Amino acid sequence: MEDKIRRFRDLRVWKKGIELVKEIYKTTKSFPKEEQYGLSSQMRRCAISIPSNIAEGFRRKHNKEYKQFLNISLGSCAELETQVIITKELSYIKEDKENELTEIIDHICRMITNLAKKL
Repeated sequence: MEDKIRRFRDLRVWKKGIELVKEIYKTTKSFPKEEQYGLSSQMRRCAISIPSNIAEGFRRKHNKEYKQFLNISLGSCAELETQVIITKELSYIKEDKENELTEIIDHICRMITNLAKKL
């Protein structure tokens, strides 16, 4: 029998989102200094938005509200994926890092979509 999820911290998708945040922070640390308040900051905010909205939605009283927050997380995933592509185009990261980050983001998107379907 499957245990009921009682806290957002128990959600695998939330945990995966936290891992993504840490990876984005590590990646953007090596960006040029002039990107500190530009692309680097934007990518960090997008990454943080993903697990934050999953957590906030979990605390909502109604599934409709929860789904809305999951949709916001999906939007942040798309935004972050776009920014990863831009960083590759600007040669801030290599293709293997772009592929790694894109795969993590895609996996999180699938997890969010499946969670929303179960609500």
